[in-house]
Amino acid sequence: MAGPEKEISTDSGIIIRPSYGPDDRTSDPPAPGAFPYTRGIYPTMYRGRRWTMRQYAGFSSAEESNARYRLLLSRGTTGLSVAFDLPTQLGLDSDDDRAFGEVGRVGVPVATLDDMRRLFDGIDQTAVTTSMTINAPAAILLLMYQIVAEERGGNAKALGGTIQNDILKEYAARGTFIFPPRPSMRLVTDTFAYCHRELPAWNTISVSGYHIREAGSSAAQEIAFTIANGLAYLDAAIAVGLGIDDVAPRMSFFFAAHSNLLEEVAKFRAARRLWATLVRERYAPKDPRSEMVRFHTQTGGVTLTAQQPLNNVVRVAYQALAAVLGGTQSLHTNGYDEALALPTEQAATLALRTQQVLSEETGVPDTADPLAGSYFVEALTNDVEAEARRWLKQIDDLGGAVAAIESGFVQGAIADNAYQREVARERGDEVVVGVNRYVDDHPTEVPLQRIDEDATRRQAERTAAYKANQNRAGVDASLAAVRTAAAGTENLLPVMKAALLHGATLGQLCDTLRAVFGIHRVTG
Repeated sequence: MAGPEKEISTDSGIIIRPSYGPDDRTSDPPAPGAFPYTRGIYPTMYRGRRWTMRQYAGFSSAEESNARYRLLLSRGTTGLSVAFDLPTQLGLDSDDDRAFGEVGRVGVPVATLDDMRRLFDGIDQTAVTTSMTINAPAAILLLMYQIVAEERGGNAKALGGTIQNDILKEYAARGTFIFPPRPSMRLVTDTFAYCHRELPAWNTISVSGYHIREAGSSAAQEIAFTIANGLAYLDAAIAVGLGIDDVAPRMSFFFAAHSNLLEEVAKFRAARRLWATLVRERYAPKDPRSEMVRFHTQTGGVTLTAQQPLNNVVRVAYQALAAVLGGTQSLHTNGYDEALALPTEQAATLALRTQQVLSEETGVPDTADPLAGSYFVEALTNDVEAEARRWLKQIDDLGGAVAAIESGFVQGAIADNAYQREVARERGDEVVVGVNRYVDDHPTEVPLQRIDEDATRRQAERTAAYKANQNRAGVDASLAAVRTAAAGTENLLPVMKAALLHGATLGQLCDTLRAVFGIHRVTG
């Protein structure tokens, strides 16, 4: 006689029943393109325009990164995505002693305008959209990008792309912060105001759930904490005099796609509905774009395994399918070798081909929200939204996202979930193929991308030479203007742009801000 059936639940703690029926659908959602956008933000979705295939890349030098971007563009990618090295993310120049050993390791180093010029050499910035994964010094990298485009005759008002600029999730999940939360939020809102005037086509923030998920959150926590951060940015913008419709239409979101296919689809649908509903209730915007979640998706880096790395090809394909079934506007597919190193040219090309096969051969993009009406998907969408609302209420009760992060609530919730997931894997309750089940005693060897140590040395030397050739009087005067603006209430971006044009470096600007704002240290 069979024993009792084992209970099955998602990583959000949602119990999955053996079957679902008509009673599990509370109501049919509105059509695609209609509030609250459960089924997608556009009426025809991919029939009108495919998602942007945006492959994330950055290597030891601007030249090597530029070569990869050109390769991807030649093979059909439709958007660039820049990965910066850790010193750049932390506002350090490549020749800084604090950057030693990390220059060019996990992305491209950009310390000077010359670095940005080489990074986009031969690429028409007005003809391609560029996403830059940069947060604490996001405003400075954006200004560099703008200056380079303007030097080449480009119209800044036509520049399209995104800076991540999501500092709150750095405190909660990722750790590449520089300044304390409050002055960091000022940099974010200064960027909102500057771009509203100067770069109206630019997405000023990509509110990231991806890194929250990578740190160990559940699917429901991912959208709850992301939406809470998004609302905090809106509140901060309104507090400095910007209108909801000045800011929200240029906000985008960034989510992970993990391997529980149908929960991920439900998560994306629930995120759209939840954001639209909360923005309408709290801010009453006049522009419907303020209520729309436009989002980029990346397949789950943390799901990739060093064991049997070719299995990652299958994981990435299923995760990409979830993102497209869920209505993403932009997608990065990971290389199968990324648990071991930066992706090789072969791995990056196969990751792009994964998207192209999905787009051209599967029929999935032929209709909007193809899983709509599924008893299970509709019920799961409701369940994920309900669980996300439970987390949002706790954040609201603490005073909002900033207070919840400052108190450690968000970090603790993510850590608790990550611990429970790890325990489940150790017990074998959560299967990872090739790691805790179907283990192979003969490891699969794959070629790996190697760090160019000579390139990192040349980068530090080039940065030092750039500083040696500065007009010190002009740089010092421009940095003094930045210091004065930081101590007051003036928008920082125009004075930082002037400093860059005088030859100031990323590190010099960030050190000037450090002197006024201080630095954030984790305590407790």
